[in-house]
Amino acid sequence: MQPMAGELKDNRGRGEAEWNWPAIHPEGRKFGLGGIAVALVFLLGLDWEIIGWPMLALSAGAFAFFRDPERVVPQGENLIVSPADGLVSLIQQVPPPPELQHDENGSRGLGAGPVTRISIFMSVFDVHINRAPVAGTVRRIIYVPGTFMNADLDKASEENERQHILIERPDSMPIGFTQIAGLVARRIVPFIKPGDLVAAGQRVGLIRFGSRVDVYLPAGTDSKVLLGQRVIAGETILAETGKQALIEGVSL
Repeated sequence: MQPMAGELKDNRGRGEAEWNWPAIHPEGRKFGLGGIAVALVFLLGLDWEIIGWPMLALSAGAFAFFRDPERVVPQGENLIVSPADGLVSLIQQVPPPPELQHDENGSRGLGAGPVTRISIFMSVFDVHINRAPVAGTVRRIIYVPGTFMNADLDKASEENERQHILIERPDSMPIGFTQIAGLVARRIVPFIKPGDLVAAGQRVGLIRFGSRVDVYLPAGTDSKVLLGQRVIAGETILAETGKQALIEGVSL
């Protein structure tokens, strides 16, 4: 699959490096602009500074939460990139959720055997735009209602509101991941639908106000990131399919 339109960069200096203010996703503009409007009413209309200034601060926070920076996505057929910004909070061997396994109609999924699951916790300070971990065809998007417990807990994968996404790579290998709402998050917003073709690192959705994403690696694949490591959506390489190796790190 061809990469998305954009400037090609490489590790030999090709391309341009520049810093820009991150864009604000349209989903967040209504929160920021609405907060500014309310703040101006209290500041200019009612002269209630005790409410007006905090409302302006909340508006700035809303714009920051929905920031949507550009990312340089590594290109490689066997690479799995992080779908989320945040902290690697869990790395475990678990069976994939039933929604991502082979279904009764024979549709190929992840199978029922244990695989490596990488859980990425997003705080309210992280970018919350989620991205496709691989290029391919979106085969399933399954929404499951649930509770809103702390997304950092292991059982949040089975009890919280969540959305499972299965992408089939051009070589027919399925890759699954799950967006999980958290204690504060109250809505999962998809940008894609089944049948869509996506590129690695393409924006696929967002979760409002603190949440988690679980990535299920194919059998025979180990994580390239470590517990406690911070990852960047669309840039950090989580794994390379078919590669297994123990990687150790020291917290300093």
